[in-house]
Amino acid sequence: MAETTNHGLTEQLELLGKILNLERRKQFDDSAISGGLEAFIRKRTEESRSRGEPVELLNELSLTFDDYENLPVQVRQQRVDQAERLIRNVTGQEPPQQPAQTDQPEQRTPSPTRKQTPARKPSRVQLNSLDDPVTKVPGVGENRQTQLAQLGVRTVRDLLYLVPRRHEDYSRLSPINSLRYNGEYTVRGRVVDVQENRTRNNARMITVTISDQSGSLPIIFFNPWVLKQLHQGVEIAVSGRVERVNSRPGLKNPEWEIIEGESIHTGRLVPFYPLVRGLFQKQVRNLTRRALDIARDYIVDPLTPAVRERHNLMDLGRALEALHYPSSMTEHRQARARLAFDEFLVLQYGLLRRKTEWQKQQGQSFPPDPDEVEFFVGSLPFRLTDAQRRSLDEILHDLEQDEPMSRLLQGDVGSGKTVVAAAAAHVVVSNGAQVAVLAPTEILAEQHAKTFEQIFRQLPAAKRPTATLLTGSTPTARRQEIDEGLADGSINVLIGTHAILEEHVDFQRLGLAIIDEQHRFGVRQRARLRSKGVQPDILVMTATPIPRSLALVLHGDLDVSIIDELPPGRQSIVTRRVAGRERSKVHQFIREQVTEGRQAFIIYPLVEESERLDVKAATSEAERLGSEVFPDLRVGLLHGRMKPAEKDEVMTQFRDREIDVLVATSVIEVGIDVPNASVMVIEGAERFGLSQLHQFRGRVGRGAAQSYCVLVTSDDAESGNSQRRLDAIVETQDGFRLAEVDLELRGPGEFFGTRQSGIPELAFAVLGDMITLNAARTEAQQIIDTDPELDLPEHRELKGAVQRFWIDGMGDLS
Repeated sequence: MAETTNHGLTEQLELLGKILNLERRKQFDDSAISGGLEAFIRKRTEESRSRGEPVELLNELSLTFDDYENLPVQVRQQRVDQAERLIRNVTGQEPPQQPAQTDQPEQRTPSPTRKQTPARKPSRVQLNSLDDPVTKVPGVGENRQTQLAQLGVRTVRDLLYLVPRRHEDYSRLSPINSLRYNGEYTVRGRVVDVQENRTRNNARMITVTISDQSGSLPIIFFNPWVLKQLHQGVEIAVSGRVERVNSRPGLKNPEWEIIEGESIHTGRLVPFYPLVRGLFQKQVRNLTRRALDIARDYIVDPLTPAVRERHNLMDLGRALEALHYPSSMTEHRQARARLAFDEFLVLQYGLLRRKTEWQKQQGQSFPPDPDEVEFFVGSLPFRLTDAQRRSLDEILHDLEQDEPMSRLLQGDVGSGKTVVAAAAAHVVVSNGAQVAVLAPTEILAEQHAKTFEQIFRQLPAAKRPTATLLTGSTPTARRQEIDEGLADGSINVLIGTHAILEEHVDFQRLGLAIIDEQHRFGVRQRARLRSKGVQPDILVMTATPIPRSLALVLHGDLDVSIIDELPPGRQSIVTRRVAGRERSKVHQFIREQVTEGRQAFIIYPLVEESERLDVKAATSEAERLGSEVFPDLRVGLLHGRMKPAEKDEVMTQFRDREIDVLVATSVIEVGIDVPNASVMVIEGAERFGLSQLHQFRGRVGRGAAQSYCVLVTSDDAESGNSQRRLDAIVETQDGFRLAEVDLELRGPGEFFGTRQSGIPELAFAVLGDMITLNAARTEAQQIIDTDPELDLPEHRELKGAVQRFWIDGMGDLS
């Protein structure tokens, strides 16, 4: 090897020798060079490779210092010894001199018969708190810190709460002669042979053979690093799936560990964690084990013993231990149940606290005149359903109170929420105040303005509120007129988009803010609307059916009114499912409907062609349909990458019957009202969630004609969940039932974007767990009743948990 080295390499090795000598004097604490030995040698190797210099020796040194920062001190010393021997073989350097006794007078020269070992650092790491940086955990250097940060782990606490993706049961030891192909086994044996070979691709392959009293087992490793740890006589445990190795049962790259002390990689329920590039399961397990050990004395339970006993919950320290290293899956489930309760508790405390603080403020009272309300209801060209009337009564009761209203009006597609909101607005205007209606898009704002105008038109001029539309497209001159009308009170109801939130928009007296599809707005936007009045009443509307469990989480600070029946005379939408190979029949049906004067939607799940998903893309399909399938019809295109003005122009053309067939993506999911559209074709229907499919279907069936929804599936759409979704959408048009099924199938994260709604992510809590959710909500209410500021000593840790969950978790506790 010395023959292949050049002068530059020799200089590098001499420098490395000096660094290793310093590392020895520093008692192997990986501080001899900034960034650590592993990173230093890896960088030098890459630099030499880029210059075309030989790197065989440097590669061997890199393997020697692989994962050096995470090794025990004794093993680090062995690695330094090994590296120094390699360097001496090339450079001829003399072995490093040990420090003379006069240099360190406090140390005694050990007896020649005693083995010299470097002094260990104290085993107990001192923490200020669990929020200390993760670098306090032994083995976390600069590189590992960067890797852990990609997993969201920045503190010791984060590492304790790093959730394993799964556990594998490696607890049962099996004799080697009992192993069968494809089975998962854990075996304990002694190394009897280690051989290194090359594969056809010239990769290094290590074959380690172990034996127990029943036989021997070959194990293949492709990581040469095992050569430094496994040699004859070492006793190890291995866990993995049995495969064919050299025509006999064996293992390839199994989990393994040397038998010494507590087992965390084999012989037990073994955790498997999320990983990033360069980070391995063994390393993460070692770190979580060390974190649990050093944090044991710093874990303070936020739940009092009485609460734990009341709900049969284990203490927090034991729960964190069992989250990672449980003695059984039963104990692991109990640990997750405890941590789920904690999440629900701080979540519900925050929501209930927000509601309490809001209601403590002095609001405005808008007592309804019963005769005026009946006159308004009687002026409508239709009769309110029982559900609409019940919801309206609940809203009117809130308007009459002194504390601000905070209510969610939830109703299925076409259930008549807008007319209920208009009735509430009329009461507020009759009391001399103003109303703001905030919609997420211009087309929806225009639709609301048109609906409010139609409703108010039935009233006598003296009792008719003045409703005005404000969007981003409103001309400057008109905006000035609106500003003046709001200031002098001549404009009673302002309907618009985000333009309402601009600073120059000032109300004379804002009494009610109506927010349509609240989840489409961020936390700050909602707060800005509230700030435009003196504690105005808030009415949130949504056409997205939300299961009760999810409503308690997303809207736990709101009272809820539900419109759960459709107006009489609304036709059922015929829903059918067809395979992609029958698409020509669907196109023929569309042509027949257009011939009868109707219009059609065709929905595609992607905007551009994707090699990853075999899904038709709207952009290319619109061109093909217009030129090949419907050359005599007017085909339009609408997708999310168009500018807002372009979207509004297309929807206006479709609404005005200037487009026969509208090809679109999910941008048309919510709220667009085109009564003449009678056909909804959804391509790649298996790609959408149930809630989306239900919303798409709700875009038709708004006129007098019979309407149809056609679900076109890919020919290979046979997964269990997609089957259940499609079966459910065909079987029922009950949005709330579909929402329950959707939540079961997809989970809350996909069902509804919690971060956008100001709710932090939940790591343990399952939103379908109504028992735990209600129990935590009850406890949260009791705490708010007795100690709303969490000032009592027994609530000190809970106060910190609330702070971390809501503020650090980016939730809205305002």
